[in-house]
Amino acid sequence: MSELTPLDTVRARIAKAAAIAGRKPDDVELIAVSKTRSAEEIRPLLDAGHRSFGESRVQEAMEKWPALKADYPGVRLHMIGRLQSNKAGEAASLFDVIHSLDRGSLIEALAKEEVRPELFVQVNIGGEEQKGGVAVKDLGDFLEEVRTADLPLAGLMCIPPQGLEASPFFALLAELARRHGLDGLSMGMSDDYESAVKLGATCVRVGSALFGPRG
Repeated sequence: MSELTPLDTVRARIAKAAAIAGRKPDDVELIAVSKTRSAEEIRPLLDAGHRSFGESRVQEAMEKWPALKADYPGVRLHMIGRLQSNKAGEAASLFDVIHSLDRGSLIEALAKEEVRPELFVQVNIGGEEQKGGVAVKDLGDFLEEVRTADLPLAGLMCIPPQGLEASPFFALLAELARRHGLDGLSMGMSDDYESAVKLGATCVRVGSALFGPRG
C-alpha cells in the first residue's frame, strides 16, 4: 500500500471538513501556494494531477509558469499577493484569478484590459493598518465600483490577524459575502484551512502543508 502524499492528506482533510459542514469537497478549490518554490518543486504536484496554484509576485510567476503551463494543460493560476496597478496588464494576461483587489486604481487598471480574470475583493477583516484590503465599512461602496466597471466579481478574500483564532474572521467574511450577494470565499491557509472549509470557503490557499517548510 502506497504512503499518502501531502496532497492526499490535505485533500482528505478538506473532504472531512466539508462533510462535517454538509458540503461537497468538490465545492472547495485547493490552491497550492507555489510562491518562492522552484519549477522542480512544483512539478510533482502537477504530475499528480493538481492544477490550481497561487503566486504572490507577477515577475516570479512570469519566470516560472509560461513553461509549466505549456507542459501541463489546464493549470489555473491565482494571484494571491498584493498587485501593483502598473502590473495589472501582465497579471491579467497570466493569471486566471486575482485574489487581492483592494483599491480604485486597480479597478481602473484592470478595466482597461481585454482579458479579465476572476476577481476576489480583499477585505481587511481585522482592521489592521499594515495590511492591504478594503475596510469592512467601505466594502459596499467598493463592490459597487467593481460592478459598475463590469469586472468579473467572484467573491471576497481575507487574511485574519496572526495570533488570533481565525474562525470568527472567517464567519464574518461569510456573512459579508451573503449580505452582498456573493458566493466565493477565498479564506484559509495551511494552519486553518479546515476551519475555513467548515465556514464556507470556496478557495483555500495552502503552501507549507503541501510543499513542506522552506529550506
